[in-house]
Amino acid sequence: MPHPNPWRATLSALAASLVGIGLARFAYSPLIPALVAEGWFSASDAAYLGAANLAGYLAGALGARMMARIAGPAAVVRAMMLLIALSFAVCARPSPFLWFFIWRFASGLAGGAIMVLAATLVLPYVPAARRGLAGGLIFMGVGLGVVASGTLLPFLLSLGLPVTWGVLGGLCLVFTLAAWGGWPDDIHLPQAGVQTIPLTGPVRRLMGVYALNAVGLVPHMVFLVDFVVRGLGRGMAQGASIWVLFGLGASVGPVAFGHLGDRIGFRLTLRLALTLQTATIALAAFTGDIVWLAVSGLVIGSFTPGIVPVVLGRIRELLPHDPQAQRAAWSRTTAAFALGQAGGAYGLSWLFADQGSYPILYTVGAAIMGLALIVELLTFSEGKAHA
Repeated sequence: MPHPNPWRATLSALAASLVGIGLARFAYSPLIPALVAEGWFSASDAAYLGAANLAGYLAGALGARMMARIAGPAAVVRAMMLLIALSFAVCARPSPFLWFFIWRFASGLAGGAIMVLAATLVLPYVPAARRGLAGGLIFMGVGLGVVASGTLLPFLLSLGLPVTWGVLGGLCLVFTLAAWGGWPDDIHLPQAGVQTIPLTGPVRRLMGVYALNAVGLVPHMVFLVDFVVRGLGRGMAQGASIWVLFGLGASVGPVAFGHLGDRIGFRLTLRLALTLQTATIALAAFTGDIVWLAVSGLVIGSFTPGIVPVVLGRIRELLPHDPQAQRAAWSRTTAAFALGQAGGAYGLSWLFADQGSYPILYTVGAAIMGLALIVELLTFSEGKAHA
């Protein structure tokens, strides 16, 4: 069979990350204030629904390779994109909490599977010299989805929540169909692929750092718009504007930080990323100024998908001569990130329900991100062997 057009395949993977993460996860955050204001859910229930998506993401990341071995990765990605479109459509009217929980979990599961499979399905067909660019373009889809949702939601919400859910589902379907024919032929993954990952040493420690990084991102990912709209009383228009800035950061972050890693090395890039994230999240904890919150949204938005190519590059540095081990390590580190997100989301949702305070969420997030930096500095300072 002829090889697929690599850039057509890259655009399909971009569409998959746009649907699987950019819309399935991030379009929900600006919906939280409307869900509360319209009486669909309480503030704490709406936050738990956001956490349900992250729990599903963990399940999808853990199960992706098994699904791919059974059905083939391209078929799984197509099915997961369709599932996300359906999950929006079936939430287009007020329903019990459990119904929304199931479908938010399902959309997260689909997003986790897409994150593990889409890039690794496409990148082998991209010329080696262009894989960094292609990877940045793929994960740029996350930011484009955030920008699209932040731009459209104020208008859609003026038409009502049912219309908003329905249109988001329609957008997912459009991108799914646009990507449909661009995927490479299914390649069934070998059973041995999962066993080759080193579960001790530097890779295990990198997994821990990545999981802590995920926890630190949760306050911005889940609560930022709600903080601006309800916590500061700034209204949905300003909340959506900050979310657009978050998305703009997410659009440029993957390419920018991937390129930086190529220039100065991914270990140093990771340390710089952890330092900047810690400072920025701490800033959000100690200010109610809308300008500084907008800056923090832009910066953390850039790292939300931007940290992905950095960790991918770090894996290549740690496992430079074993592409199969790199793929398996990526699957496990994605699961570690998902575990951090899900655990952080549920923990911070509980904390918010108990304390009702937004600043405390960002204080905890900054502390966790600072811990990730400390772990990285302590565990990756043994010398050139771990470089």
